[in-house]
Amino acid sequence: MSAAAAPKAGLAFALRDAAIAAAVAFGLFAMPVGLRTDIGPTGSLVLRQRWEVVALLCGLVFLGRLLVTTWLGRRALRASTAPGPWTLRLQQSGRFVAPLLLALALTLPFLPSIGRYELDIGILVLTYVMLGWGLNIVVGLAGLLDLGYVAFYAIGAYSYGLLSTSFGLSFWICLPLAGILAAFWGVLLGFPVLRLRGDYLAIVTLAFGEIIRVVLLNWTELTGGPNGISGIPRPSFFGLPFSAAGGEGSFAGFFGLEPSPSHRVIFLYYLILVLALLTNWVTLRLRRQPLGRAWEALREDEIACRALGINITVTKLTAFALGAMFGGFAGAFFATRQAFISPESFTFIESAIILAIVVLGGLGSQVGVAIAALVMIGGFELFRGLDEWRMLVFGGAMVVIMVLRPRGLVGTRTPSIALGEKRVIGGDLVGEGRG
Repeated sequence: MSAAAAPKAGLAFALRDAAIAAAVAFGLFAMPVGLRTDIGPTGSLVLRQRWEVVALLCGLVFLGRLLVTTWLGRRALRASTAPGPWTLRLQQSGRFVAPLLLALALTLPFLPSIGRYELDIGILVLTYVMLGWGLNIVVGLAGLLDLGYVAFYAIGAYSYGLLSTSFGLSFWICLPLAGILAAFWGVLLGFPVLRLRGDYLAIVTLAFGEIIRVVLLNWTELTGGPNGISGIPRPSFFGLPFSAAGGEGSFAGFFGLEPSPSHRVIFLYYLILVLALLTNWVTLRLRRQPLGRAWEALREDEIACRALGINITVTKLTAFALGAMFGGFAGAFFATRQAFISPESFTFIESAIILAIVVLGGLGSQVGVAIAALVMIGGFELFRGLDEWRMLVFGGAMVVIMVLRPRGLVGTRTPSIALGEKRVIGGDLVGEGRG
């Protein structure tokens, strides 16, 4: 084929591929978007047709697929084993992003125009950051695909809820107990799946998450069933309760402050911030230890890991146990923040969101997971005014990010231990198994 005919063939393939994508989009959007039932003037249901919206969406899919196919074709012509420009830019910017995010998190409650709503969003984002960092140990460092991580989240929440309401134990006593119980169940999950990998491991962990949810839903004598557990006590500040009335013995009375409901919210914000930073610190410390290097070796090649004499059983069980422990900590915080828990808060969609945060941020990247949680959880609130279209906009934004950065926002890897100067490994090389 001549040089002039090659671009024409490439353009014809891109147009055909884009047309197929548009046809598939029409099949998906025709019924749920093109036809909608509304309440008419007489109170009866009226079928409203919106084919112009379907045409607009199909056109956007056609143009998007055409651009992606053309861009990927040109990218293949520039393939190289050297780290790309994005890799170098992310490496340079990463030195400043993490300190800036930490400074923003520390000063957020005292920034101007920050109210109760913004603090609640911050607490929610930090909760998912902690969950993402916990799952990152299992998926990002050890390479074990876990689709039932929400089960450990639920175990931590119900552990605190039952211990605090039944035995009157304080939050500070129940917090480590919730983590220990979640870690115990992580070990119990790890034993049956020692010989499983890939899709088979994902199916078993998914089943484990559903088993926990069904047990919580049906064991009404212990968990309350669908009614859940209410009246879960709030944490105190070293024995000082947060009272809206103030008075002697309360947080506001002890420090001579004007009683305000925001005191509890600010305290909960800094509490989850400390728990998240503790998760990050432990993960970074373990990553430089022999255990962390064993996790990364297991992630890259389990057969080679066995050949090196690494105990696969201990390596997998410790990854499941530590990841579950941090999920239990987050669950205990969720219970004390909401003061009410029920099985509806621990469905599979929660596991999917946490896993999407880890994959979107980049497997094994702590900064990437934090940025992904901020984008997915905090950024989702920016589209709340779009009503029914916000899910479409949010899903489209995720597709664009994964097309541009298929290995995550921070898909690069730097060896924990290196002889001489550490060499950054690009996400493309990692994806091909050469990292």
